[in-house]
Amino acid sequence: MSEFGHGLFIGKFYPPHRGHHAVIEAAAARCDRVSVLVMAAAPETVPLADRVAWLRDTHSAQRNVTVTGIPCDAPLDVTDQRVWAAQVAAMRAGLRAAGCPPEVDAVFCGDDYGDELARWFDAACVRIPRSAVSASAVRRDLAGGWLELAPATRAGLTTRVVVLGAESTGTTTVATRLQQHYAARGGVWATTHNVEEYGRDHTAVVWQRQPDRAITELAWDHADFDAIGIEQKRREEAAARAGSPILLCDTDAFATAVWERRYLGTAARGDQVWKQVPRRAVYLLTDHADVPWHDDGMREGDLEIRAAMTDWFADALTAAGHSWVLLTGSLAERVDLAVRTVDPLLNLAMSFGEPLHGPGFE
Repeated sequence: MSEFGHGLFIGKFYPPHRGHHAVIEAAAARCDRVSVLVMAAAPETVPLADRVAWLRDTHSAQRNVTVTGIPCDAPLDVTDQRVWAAQVAAMRAGLRAAGCPPEVDAVFCGDDYGDELARWFDAACVRIPRSAVSASAVRRDLAGGWLELAPATRAGLTTRVVVLGAESTGTTTVATRLQQHYAARGGVWATTHNVEEYGRDHTAVVWQRQPDRAITELAWDHADFDAIGIEQKRREEAAARAGSPILLCDTDAFATAVWERRYLGTAARGDQVWKQVPRRAVYLLTDHADVPWHDDGMREGDLEIRAAMTDWFADALTAAGHSWVLLTGSLAERVDLAVRTVDPLLNLAMSFGEPLHGPGFE
């Protein structure tokens, strides 16, 4: 029998960090059931759904923990009972919507308002020592607080940049140069990853199945592209969880769908989950013009096919509503344009909207 039946932990979790997770784990150990309620206001720039998803991922092992969320734009003021009534009404509605018990036995809180919050729920107040890290500190310096975030949160907040293009247009070289550029910042940036293209590895698998054929005569099927897309996405997610605030990708699952059209001559199928890619800051499309063809033994295109592929990528990215930038010129010029494109997007992604403030709150 646990110390408490139903425990409640509320917060903005903007973003969730190590201190939040420690409270949830402690509550799970002391309660039969714990409800974690994320309350998000309009000025906050991290979507409510993302915060809920990251917390659920991180605490999936705590089977007695339910994470839910609700938008709440009521003001913050611990001195005003009308404000308390509005806030608590939203909390109770959020709990009901998630199927959580209406009775709360313990409110877990590290702030001074914990006693009053517990009074509104007729529950015990379990005071939690304040964490050495705070969400406001992480918001002020995301890179400095990066390691205070759980892998799921890091994956959600990392700025994803995808380099794609036709064969022999320098995508791998550009992606590698960008990875080196950002890793050179040092500190947490040294863990910047570049997710390599899996398609080339799978080409070798297909060739092993058909050893008597030239590479230009290999037979591909939809199952091959399913395998490539799934593995490419798996590698990207693993890197996003382990890397820095920026992730470089030498192609992605979206590009795989365009290659499917190239090899099978049909429009990409839309029913595969692997084609649903996470948010990207930008796609960098390497132009085929003025790039010498280099046959490394695994390529089969030519100048005409490369030109068509460049247009296919541009059209597919545009149709899907993705932001993309065409990289032209020498390698140095392409990398320079890429950095000038990415830096403002990275700075924007690492900035947070100011949350609501009020008397008695941080």
